[in-house]
Amino acid sequence: MANQIVDVVDDQGNLTGKQTIESAMSYQDLNAMINLWGADQKLQLEKDKLAVRKYFLDHVNQNTVFFHSLKERLDYLVENEYYEKEILDQYSFEFIEKLEQLAYSKKFRFEAFMGAYKFYTGYALKTFDGTRYLERFEDRVVMVALTLAAGDEAMAINMVEEIISGRFQPATPTFLNCGKKQRGEFVSCFLLRIEDNMESIARGINSALQLSKRGGGVALSLSNVREYGAPIKKIEGQSSGIIPVMKLLEDSFSYANQLGARQGAGAVYLNAHHPDIMRFLDTKRENADEKIRIKTLSIGVVVPDITLELAKNGEDMYLFSPYDVEKVYGVPFGDISVTEKYHEMVDDPRIRKSKIKARELFERIAELQFESGYPYVMYEDTVNAANPIQGRINMSNLCSEILQVNTPTTYNADLSYDEIGKDISCNLGSMNIAMAMDGGDLGLTVETSIRALTAVSDMSNIESVRSISDGNHKSHAIGLGQMNLHGYLAREKVHYGSEESIDFTNIYFYTVLFHALKASNKIAIERKSYFHNFENSKYASGEFFDKYTQEEWKPATARVAELFANAGIAIPTQDDWNALRESVMKHGIYNQNLQAVPPTGSISYINNSTSSIHPVASKIEIRKEGKLGRVYYPAPFLTNDNLEFYDDAYEIGPEKIIETYAAATQHVDQGLSLTLFFKDTATTRDVNKAQIQAWRAGIKTIYYVRIRQMALEGTEVADCVSCML
Repeated sequence: MANQIVDVVDDQGNLTGKQTIESAMSYQDLNAMINLWGADQKLQLEKDKLAVRKYFLDHVNQNTVFFHSLKERLDYLVENEYYEKEILDQYSFEFIEKLEQLAYSKKFRFEAFMGAYKFYTGYALKTFDGTRYLERFEDRVVMVALTLAAGDEAMAINMVEEIISGRFQPATPTFLNCGKKQRGEFVSCFLLRIEDNMESIARGINSALQLSKRGGGVALSLSNVREYGAPIKKIEGQSSGIIPVMKLLEDSFSYANQLGARQGAGAVYLNAHHPDIMRFLDTKRENADEKIRIKTLSIGVVVPDITLELAKNGEDMYLFSPYDVEKVYGVPFGDISVTEKYHEMVDDPRIRKSKIKARELFERIAELQFESGYPYVMYEDTVNAANPIQGRINMSNLCSEILQVNTPTTYNADLSYDEIGKDISCNLGSMNIAMAMDGGDLGLTVETSIRALTAVSDMSNIESVRSISDGNHKSHAIGLGQMNLHGYLAREKVHYGSEESIDFTNIYFYTVLFHALKASNKIAIERKSYFHNFENSKYASGEFFDKYTQEEWKPATARVAELFANAGIAIPTQDDWNALRESVMKHGIYNQNLQAVPPTGSISYINNSTSSIHPVASKIEIRKEGKLGRVYYPAPFLTNDNLEFYDDAYEIGPEKIIETYAAATQHVDQGLSLTLFFKDTATTRDVNKAQIQAWRAGIKTIYYVRIRQMALEGTEVADCVSCML
């Protein structure tokens, strides 16, 4: 069998020699070999690099449409309605050519096969018949930069620099859709509240359909909807509660998801004191009756402080009728603080109530988390205490990191808008911590990222849902995330969860917050505009800045001080904060929300990052990918010499993960998507203990709970890396 000789490149893209690959081995075979120990009992990480090369040789290069020049390519893509002409028309052809040359001069290489595979199957523009590629990675980056810069050449150059270097990566909807004619929206997530009337439910279902079709994740709050057995038009026992609404929503999402393109998924949130809470949870039981089983919607529970206090004391907890609460207080159930009003509502004879044991609720939650990973948990009072914006937060999004204030919408009989409330859209993108530290100018990376995400907000025009459209125009809300914490720490030979790692997390997020606020303040000055109702926020009063101006924040360990010094990144001082405080109070900030740390998925693979800021789930991750079956992904920066720094999330355990997230949470205005990992020996009690620890540590939300599933005895494969874990 003939062999192929391919170039071998180092991490910087420099040619270091030649290597022979046996033609008999496919890119999939080579990729699979990283899950088998080599003869020397070492990981065969070089095989994955070869898999990337082979993928390009055997597949990508063979299936990419060839053009003689950039002009020929762009003309073809515009004429055939692949690219939006309006975007290209904002620039001279000479500039676009210059930008393409800049992108290609960086010699970008996919570090892992998974990254290349994800990009070409998910993001690269394909011919309408789906058989051939019309873009390489560099072309996609350029198109994203041209779209978001909206004619600003300097901005477009900065954006190409940040994205191609891996320092910043827009989230999937933005990176996938920018510049394409046949596309969805750039927005990542939408949050909608449903009120206790048919008009709002009907609108909610329509909105879920419209927004999911446009490619974003959609979450809906059901806390205001009256419970099972509540009266309708004062006739007792009429309401069938929230389950039918969940069924309708589930159907609308699954219908939207049959329409092609990237579709958003759906989630629903319910307050723990809603009378239907146990029925709500039971929808996720594996053996649940088909009448109530919900397969494709994610579920989340909003937990007030009082619920945890009652559980701690072993007391009963009361569940309150939203129908009665709204009549008594004149506001929907989701807009009141249950902790604050709890005893008052218990004593009020006008509010119907039932009771369950508080501990039973938490046991049920833990049991379900064992079965399915659901429900997500949002600690309502923690979230609202930390919220710098006027108003209440009563729900989160699909991945439990977006936390924004909403207000109700009312409708006329013909479902037109009577009074438009505020619903939320959020535009995500994430920085790669390792690359951002290497870049040396963290301030510029953060500013470029904030400007890129703000551009997504500016370009979002969701006319099909007015409350989202209005909310977006008023708030300019964005969510700057982070990824690759574990990869960076391991590369710098710091153990995840150690004192140095928590110290680094604290100072890194502290520094990012400073630059994010500074960038948003700069945009406000440029545009002479700030987000709606800024004057009533903790930013305007200066209260938000107290913790930064009244005490000194600096590294607690010599190692972290050294990491920042070596990177040439200055840590903001109290004087810096005082100056920023003064400027923000005078000029405002443009973005109502600035940070949210999402569970980065596909963009982490492209970017050679560990996902979000949690530890790796394993040294070699296994993903099931459609036609290809299993694809293996080695942890970024993993070598045979630094294995000890790649303890996985199950070995590290929930306590250290919570401590790490708590260090970051105090500098993030929205939430952080926190997944807790448990060994297979864990009990429901261990899960509950971790939830209480998270609450005490000031964690705002918990996303999934994952229990390690070990290989069954007798099914292990000799020399398989993942079987040995």
